[in-house]
Amino acid sequence: MKKTLIAAGVTALMSTTAMAENIGVSMALFDDNFLTVLRNGMIEMADGMEGVDLQVEDAQNDVAKQLDQVNNFIASGVDAIIVNPVDTSATQALTDAAASAGVPLVFVNRQPINVDTLPDNQAFVASNEVDSGTLETIEVCRLFAEAGKTEASVYVMMGELSNQAAVQRTADIHDVIAAGKCAVTLNILDEQTANWSRDQAQTLMTNWLSTGAEFDGVIANNDEMAIGAIQALKAAGVSMDDVVVAGIDATQDALLAMAAGDLDATVFQDAAGQGAGSLDAALKLARGESVDQKVYIPFQLVTPANIGDYTSKN
Repeated sequence: MKKTLIAAGVTALMSTTAMAENIGVSMALFDDNFLTVLRNGMIEMADGMEGVDLQVEDAQNDVAKQLDQVNNFIASGVDAIIVNPVDTSATQALTDAAASAGVPLVFVNRQPINVDTLPDNQAFVASNEVDSGTLETIEVCRLFAEAGKTEASVYVMMGELSNQAAVQRTADIHDVIAAGKCAVTLNILDEQTANWSRDQAQTLMTNWLSTGAEFDGVIANNDEMAIGAIQALKAAGVSMDDVVVAGIDATQDALLAMAAGDLDATVFQDAAGQGAGSLDAALKLARGESVDQKVYIPFQLVTPANIGDYTSKN
């Protein structure tokens, strides 16, 4: 299975148009900042292409609902399907449904559990999660070392445990430590899921603060949880100068938090680029064209030093 690394911008992929091509899109959840940008990336690309129609539906984080949507797309005769999986461990049923009907399928952003056995007319478009948590953790370690620390303790906030991204980003943290890539001795006090949620992260951080344990930072699997942690820390009177907080996605809210001096690091994941890239792959598969089955759009570290390069993105 081939792997292709493409630039964050995918405008070069958008030059072709099609006649009366209908693409069904099932998003895991509409009410998510990052996924909204991803969805809009598809819509904006389709709006600029004559004869391409998108039918975009919200699975509302319901695995059964998402499978029903895919089956309904197939029954309605769409030319291809794009799925942002609710549960990455439950994607085989989606693959089987599309494959049985001969309808091309593209998974986007969240890596399906069966990614290495996808049929020829299916693909996966995302960013390589091995890079995301690695970039984040190494930067956190660098900041601790820069502050003169030789040892630091952190809390880890995980995303939904049914999502491959949460599992991999958490594993990245442990891998950086195990491989000796951290500039300080990094200790993990606790790691728990806050399900990608700002509100849940705020509650979790409040609970950790109530233990009275000394800590130096928070490493979150995404920006929403990092922001929730920041809200709890500030509510408790903790100075943001005394802790390091990092996330992933470089959402606009995260960049605002960074500009305010609250968020120390994030990792840009090109949501719009993934959305447009998935539509490009779906259209090519619908036309019988060759598509690499893994298309990776690079992650990029964002810090206060280069934040200006990302304020117009996502």
